[in-house]
Amino acid sequence: MFGASRYNYDHFRRELLEKDSAKSRFESAPEAGDRAPDFELRTLDGAKVHLSDFEGDRNVVLTFGSATCPFTAGSIAGLIELSEEFTNDDIEFLFVYVREAHPGEELPAHRSMEDKVRAAKLFREEENVPFAILVDELAGKVHRKYGAMPNSTFLIDKSGRVAFRALATRPAVLGEAIEELLERQQQRGVEHAVVHGGEDRTLPSLRSFVHAYRALERGGESAIENFHEEMGLPGRVKLMGSRIAAPMAEHPKATIATAAAVCGVLGLGIWTGVALRRRRFENRDPYDYPKPARRRASEDEVDDYDAMGI
Repeated sequence: MFGASRYNYDHFRRELLEKDSAKSRFESAPEAGDRAPDFELRTLDGAKVHLSDFEGDRNVVLTFGSATCPFTAGSIAGLIELSEEFTNDDIEFLFVYVREAHPGEELPAHRSMEDKVRAAKLFREEENVPFAILVDELAGKVHRKYGAMPNSTFLIDKSGRVAFRALATRPAVLGEAIEELLERQQQRGVEHAVVHGGEDRTLPSLRSFVHAYRALERGGESAIENFHEEMGLPGRVKLMGSRIAAPMAEHPKATIATAAAVCGVLGLGIWTGVALRRRRFENRDPYDYPKPARRRASEDEVDDYDAMGI
């Protein structure tokens, strides 16, 4: 049932994103207070990592994702910022690379570990990920232990138990959970605590679709076409908006500068037009208007007023 071919689907299906389906799969994942399933995976640099290696020493932020996942593309920058913010705290960030959410001709469904490592390296390079990326087994053994969601995150405390879990990674919420966990550990001297209500079941919407095109483009044209077919007209509209909005979201300073420059040029053009028009009228004699040509009157039309010049 959970063979590599079944797990690594060739084409995205809409039901994978449906809320009921997603949340039912999330139910099978470890809950807050549960012991986090241990595992052994290798990093892209070849080092072996056991989750239990951090027990009693560091808390772990365990995030799942892939290069073709819009949720991952939308959250990875915030996750990197969190790793930098908590760099001096007892927090270890680990990213587990899983199946392609939207496989295509450029990044197809993984048929070998070599395929999976290649995709993970591409993701690390394009997103500039500074923390360890672990490559899951071909059949997704670790991913399935944690619910097999495309971009879930688990905050695991020093006791090896889940302190908080998120159906989809939202960096702002995750940051609040981390801060709360660190505060409790420092104030109470405990290793375990359930924080921020234990979980976040919210599925990202707008932000993930802002980055959707970037993620699908990595999969290839067939991934984009498959998304169109499965999501219908609403999906096409969102993807079109993503294609337009993505550069603005990824390069806000450049976008603001460009917009300011365009507005400046337009404003200068309008001001110049108004100034030239004003100048033309200011330099003109207000009484110097063209006089209508006077028709010479016939002798029959001449009257006393014409003769007098009035």
